[in-house]
Amino acid sequence: MLNKFPLWKNLMVVFIIAFAALYALPNLYGEDYAVQVSAGRTVTVNTETLGRVESALQTADIEMKGITLEEEQVLVRLFSDSDQLKARDVILRELGTDYFVALNLAAATPDWLESLGASPMKLGLDLRGGVHFLMEVDMGEAMRKILDQMRDTVRTDLREERIRYSGVNRDGNDVVIELRSAEDYAAAESFLNNQYQGYTLIDDEATQTIRLRMTDDKIRETQDYAISQNVTILRNRVNELGVAEPVVQRQGSDRIVVQLPGVQDTARAKEILGATATLEFRFQDTENSVFDAEAGRVPFGSELYPNRNGGNVLLKQDVILTGDHIVNASSSFDENQRPQVNITLDGAGGDKMSLATRDNIGRPMATLFIEFKATGERDEEGKIIFERQEEVINVATIQARLGSAFRITGIGSQQEAQNLSLLLRAGALIAPIQIVEERTIGPSLGAENVQMGIQAIVAGFIMVIIFMVIYYRKFGLVANMALCANVVLIIGVMSMIPGATLTLPGMAGIVLTVGMAVDANVLIFERIREEIKAKRSPQQAIHHGYDSALSTIADANITTLIAAIILFAVGTGPVKGFAVTLAIGILTSMFTSIVGTRAVVNAIWGGKRIDKLSV
Repeated sequence: MLNKFPLWKNLMVVFIIAFAALYALPNLYGEDYAVQVSAGRTVTVNTETLGRVESALQTADIEMKGITLEEEQVLVRLFSDSDQLKARDVILRELGTDYFVALNLAAATPDWLESLGASPMKLGLDLRGGVHFLMEVDMGEAMRKILDQMRDTVRTDLREERIRYSGVNRDGNDVVIELRSAEDYAAAESFLNNQYQGYTLIDDEATQTIRLRMTDDKIRETQDYAISQNVTILRNRVNELGVAEPVVQRQGSDRIVVQLPGVQDTARAKEILGATATLEFRFQDTENSVFDAEAGRVPFGSELYPNRNGGNVLLKQDVILTGDHIVNASSSFDENQRPQVNITLDGAGGDKMSLATRDNIGRPMATLFIEFKATGERDEEGKIIFERQEEVINVATIQARLGSAFRITGIGSQQEAQNLSLLLRAGALIAPIQIVEERTIGPSLGAENVQMGIQAIVAGFIMVIIFMVIYYRKFGLVANMALCANVVLIIGVMSMIPGATLTLPGMAGIVLTVGMAVDANVLIFERIREEIKAKRSPQQAIHHGYDSALSTIADANITTLIAAIILFAVGTGPVKGFAVTLAIGILTSMFTSIVGTRAVVNAIWGGKRIDKLSV
């Protein structure tokens, strides 16, 4: 029998559309204005904090939709943006600056939908609001770090070759090697010649000194590496913050753009993104415990650092291991319920730690915490000046030979342990960065963009519906049903895909697919008209109209889909958003126009005697 679908195919169409409608449903509930309270470095968030916040808001006569304590954060839901701003000020006065009090937008999805894993579409910076950072990288510190690594490498290589030296130091873009004798000088010259790619050897036999000078190509390569690595690490940190579909990309020779949709208060984001925390592990100098620190007479080969718990600690200059070898870090509590950070090293780091601690059991090893902070001043070239801050956070006696996993104790609070583990897990920045430009896009402006985008979609939707009804009559109504189902499918799929984010260009993609969605039906209906003019029966006209139009529809949509894939592959930010909605719209429109309308047409006209068919 012509034009009849089996029951399973009809049920499949109904199930797919109903499933998409279920996951599109959370978008109708919108978002609540919210204030989020999280702990700083020296405090924690608990039920007592929750009670203080609730009491302060009630005293200020601010009505709340709800207040909860989740994942060591207090989330206060409010009725309006004015209440949101008032609540933030009240909470700041109550808790002080030790806590991070951030404006946010929290999904108002009902619990029963959340239990099914349904959530609203993620909106981009231009629709939801958020923050835009322009960051500048300190290239001078990047060069210093690379050259320090080179200095340590040269020292190690010379020791392995049994070449004696009196000093290996960094001087500008050079590593300067001072040899002890003419024999050592000749051996070093022979060994170092063409040993290190990107460095030129400059020798001075009179002073028995050799310089390894970084070439211009190596300098450019080092700077490009610093930028690209910082971009990668910033992406990791943004992922740790839980921001949906951020934009992190390079701009110019030494700047990085970061856009965080949905973040309304920059305090937490600035602390995590701008932090340049890393660790160094060094042995404590126990052989020179008594020295004249005030006169600045620190023993050769050692350095003096402040201790977080007070006083100073004398450490050996040689670094056992840096934070670059850390592949994972997590916070927990030790046997005395004090916060700690569990460290996991890569293979090379584990080997270095094992080798260094093998013959040093019973010797104290210190964990040196290093971070860079902007001074607010600039150098002669206009670059921001950073201050290197170092402190010993832990000194522990080595009880046994260490490997690729160990722990750090002596941390002030659980929140500080969480922040440190986050930074170490995401990676230490190759060079410190400073925020030179900061813009906040408020949720009201984002809401205006959403409203304008919806107006464009609705206007296009209505015009297409009217045209189809006038021109194709009953078949036009069927096409309009498919058009409505197509929009539901797009929203449902966008809501289900974890990384998909709707931006203003993405809404333009939806407007485009609204028009494209009926293209396939226009082809089918015109082909049915041609079959009727060719004196075929109505049932045969419907059957041949759908079958013969299928290849044309597939060819047209596949070529457009290829273009969308290319746009997604080579584009960034807004272009990707447009490409995603366009690709999803193409696939869903093919389903609704070919399978969906065929199911409706078969249900209305299939298997019946039809004397006349108006298309």
